[in-house]
Amino acid sequence: MIGTLVLVAAVVAAGLTAGVFFLYATAIMPGLRRVDDRTFVGAFQAIDRAIINPVFLGAFFGTLALSVAAALLHLGEAHALAWSIAAAVLQLLVIGMTGAVNVPRNDALKAAGDPDAIDVAAARAAFDERRWARWNRVRMLLSTAVVGCLAVALAS
Repeated sequence: MIGTLVLVAAVVAAGLTAGVFFLYATAIMPGLRRVDDRTFVGAFQAIDRAIINPVFLGAFFGTLALSVAAALLHLGEAHALAWSIAAAVLQLLVIGMTGAVNVPRNDALKAAGDPDAIDVAAARAAFDERRWARWNRVRMLLSTAVVGCLAVALAS
């Protein structure tokens, strides 16, 4: 029973996380791509400050913790164990990729300063939104795979 509840929580957390990356890929970045440099820098800085909160971080890191917990709770069930481990490995990749690619760009853009006081074109160019968006699509796909792995584990 507890193993099932942990898997349900993991699926929900993973779905929320994948949904965030899906939203960035399908709406936020395409929308920001169409705005001027000052609007891009200011909006992205504000969005990035807002996303650093306990709800998002809980789902983001909680997906890994819940996937590991699910694996441990299903040690005697090969199918659920394998899919839970796969989900944990994929989520670890998402976390690593985010820390290696997306977060450094976010932090550099925030550190560039107030959009009213900096060269926003240079800040936007240094951010390299195409690279950021490309890697976000990769983490969106991996996050979606995490949801799938956990759903299969839950169904077993």
